[in-house]
Amino acid sequence: MSSRRGPPKHQNKYAWKPNAGVKINETEVGGRFRPYSDITGVCPRCKEQIDWKRKYGKYKSLTEPAKCQRCSKRAVRQAYHNLCTACAKEQNVCAKCSCRVDRIIGSDGSEVEAEQKMLEEAIKNARERDRRTLMRAMNKGKSCSSSSAKCPTDNGTKAGELFTAESLEEYADLSKDDGDNDTSEDEDQVLG
Repeated sequence: MSSRRGPPKHQNKYAWKPNAGVKINETEVGGRFRPYSDITGVCPRCKEQIDWKRKYGKYKSLTEPAKCQRCSKRAVRQAYHNLCTACAKEQNVCAKCSCRVDRIIGSDGSEVEAEQKMLEEAIKNARERDRRTLMRAMNKGKSCSSSSAKCPTDNGTKAGELFTAESLEEYADLSKDDGDNDTSEDEDQVLG
């Protein structure tokens, strides 16, 4: 053990990067074209541990599904997880450390699918003008989120200005109501 006390003699000038001299194949998992999947179903502490492994080059992704420690099925699809998502959700525990927690990081796949269906329903029931505006905003959001720089065409428009309803159900109801009113007004104009 060192007998030296106090701060280090020399401070690091730049952060350490794993595999700094190695050219990374962008098509491999963890590269630019195939990034790692989102960390889901774990507590905040375990998420930080997995993030650290990714940041410092210690992360090893799974090549095939692992066995769940509760149900013994090969259903664990994320690295460093011990429980499958079904068992972890049923027991309300972290999938990595199996501790009972209030807050689980990430969203479940079924929740994401349900949200996607609701969004598609809202888009389907919306007027053409609103639909195109929403699609433009979604596409712009994807292109802006992929680049770290701010989009030059973003004029300070907030999501609330574009999507005035607070929930997708409310927007779908509003668009249905608008559609009913538009058709009745058109009929009145034709008849009158």
